[in-house]
Amino acid sequence: MEPKLLKGIRSFSDERGMFYESYKQSFYEENFGILESFVQDNHSISTKNTIRGLHYQWDEPMGKLVRVCHGSILDVAVDIREGSETFGKVHYFELNDENLDQAYIPPGFAHGFVCLSDKAHVLYKCTSEYNKEGESGINPFDSKLNVKWGINMKDAIVSEKDVIAQSLEEYIREAKFKL
Repeated sequence: MEPKLLKGIRSFSDERGMFYESYKQSFYEENFGILESFVQDNHSISTKNTIRGLHYQWDEPMGKLVRVCHGSILDVAVDIREGSETFGKVHYFELNDENLDQAYIPPGFAHGFVCLSDKAHVLYKCTSEYNKEGESGINPFDSKLNVKWGINMKDAIVSEKDVIAQSLEEYIREAKFKL
């Protein structure tokens, strides 16, 4: 399965504000073919120009259903399944609190995002619990991937862990996902 942009989430607005079902299992199964069970929810708050990722979990692989409840992000997924026809392909999804779109990132993809607004609240449902011993990352500035983050790189705010993460070439030497 490839990452998917999930559009068409119904919302209801009136003078009081807005309401929508952010997750309804039957809707996702019928409309997107997503049959996953989610076991952990995460909430990330980031400031403008923060890049988080590119992360993946190889021990107890993790799929993610990502949405934004405040602000705007550019969500990024990279195929790291050795032997895949789309290995190394970068997928982009613009998610924000106006379009209400969501992205599904299956296991076997490195995931990250950049905050495009002053602040963004990113929520994601996960198919596995976080496993610190079984997670890793790909450097978000890997020249082979050439991710188009949509911001001036001199303004990027990135953790030390992500800056020193392995390159895609280094990942290939001991690939964790193989088809």
